[in-house]
This record gives sequence, C-alpha cells and structure tokens, in this order.
Amino acid sequence: MSDKATINGGCLCGKIQFTATPADTTVGACHCGMCRKWGGGPLMTVDCGTAVRFQESEHISIYHSSEWAERGFCAHCGSHLFYRLKESGQYFIPAGLFDICDNFIFDHQVFIDRKPSYYNFAEKTNNMTEAEIFAMYAPKSE
Repeated sequence: MSDKATINGGCLCGKIQFTATPADTTVGACHCGMCRKWGGGPLMTVDCGTAVRFQESEHISIYHSSEWAERGFCAHCGSHLFYRLKESGQYFIPAGLFDICDNFIFDHQVFIDRKPSYYNFAEKTNNMTEAEIFAMYAPKSE
C-alpha cells in the first residue's frame, strides 16, 4: 500500500463499511482520559482527513464528547468508528478497522503526559502533551 491509497474497512458486525484515503500510513496513540474510558486503553488511529465515505451510515451513532470533537460508533456492535473534529470534519479512524493495515507505522503519541504508568510502547515515537494538543485543535477564545 502506498501513501494516499484508498483502503476499505468496517465494523465488527459488518453493518458499516467505509473507504478512506489516509493522509499517510502512520498510526498515533491517544492516551487522554476520554479515549481510555471509551476503549479501555489508548485509541490507536490513522489520520484520514475528510476523505472518508461510510456505507449504511444510518447505523452510525454519534457521541459529542467535547466542544470540538465527536466520536462515532456502530449502533449494532459498538465498534468505535471514528474520532472527528467538528470544525474541520477531520476523521481519525481506529487502525484496527482497516482491512489492510500491514504497512501502517506507529510513530506518534498524544496526551503523553496523561498515559498511565502500567503500560509502555517499545517504539520510539514523537510525543505531544495535553497542552500541545489543545493549542493545536481546541477552539480559540476571543
């Protein structure tokens, strides 16, 4: 798989299928409290920008998890489908949902200062703190 290839994926029960064109083949882990509560551990995603198309989208439930982001999941099986920024529509899709993911590379972690001490990854990654992420994505106060 080369960069900018369109790849397919879907949820556990198969009711929701999607195509996405990831920005690249990198995977990031989010250690924020919401992601850990949502999935029981870090959320490992691929940045797909806005290039995501869902089939059977009536089976998608949306949870507005913050002022600036929302999370989508399958209403039937509960699979986590995406984390989406409300303003830009940028999708972060869990890496495990893709049919082909052998060429993905784990290269960054966010909310690294919120990672609990009971796990560590062996890969050397680029790391960002909560403050750095909020500076990049949170809505600016006027």
